[in-house]
Amino acid sequence: MRGEPSCPKCGGRVRAPGLFADSWQCGVHGTVHPLQPVVPPSVEALAVVVNRAQVPVWMPWPLPVGWLFTGVVSAGDDRSGGRATAVACSGPGPLGGAGEMLLVAEELGVGLGARYAGIDGLDPGPLMRVDQPPQTKVHAAGRPTPLWHVSGVPDDRAVFAGEARGLWLWVIVWPEQAGVLLYDEFVLTDLRDAGAEVDLLPCGALSPRVLS
Repeated sequence: MRGEPSCPKCGGRVRAPGLFADSWQCGVHGTVHPLQPVVPPSVEALAVVVNRAQVPVWMPWPLPVGWLFTGVVSAGDDRSGGRATAVACSGPGPLGGAGEMLLVAEELGVGLGARYAGIDGLDPGPLMRVDQPPQTKVHAAGRPTPLWHVSGVPDDRAVFAGEARGLWLWVIVWPEQAGVLLYDEFVLTDLRDAGAEVDLLPCGALSPRVLS
């Protein structure tokens, strides 16, 4: 596991603000919101991300049967707060085998969702056919939220994206067939609005997806 901040777009090393720049810098991508080090999943680790987040921290609520919370990361520093969050969940796939999911909320241009989706660029817009009906809808913080397929992603995953609370919402699932989870009544809660029930969240081993 990484022990220092990194670039949310490429995972490369970043330079902290200093004499010549007042923001975090990646040698490839310039000014970035640094991705904070990954820690093992726990209610306490989740609370740290929730408390500093300036964007939603999305979680399926309730979790699908047999699913566990398996990781959380955020991009941003103590000054800016979390400008992107990614929550990992894992459990039995709806069509058999194991399934994994990453839920990313981010401001425009952060690039964390695109990195996990496996696409070039920073945002999903150019790869979404928003001129056509959305492929599915989820309930995010109580509001029906349309999601479109993101094209051009690796064959091992399905990627959906849309807008929730004025920010990008990415839903990335492995394997691709696990995307059928989103065609049922799928409810997302912003954990910034959740109560003490979060303390009972079942935690599993760290998902390697948050390290990719």
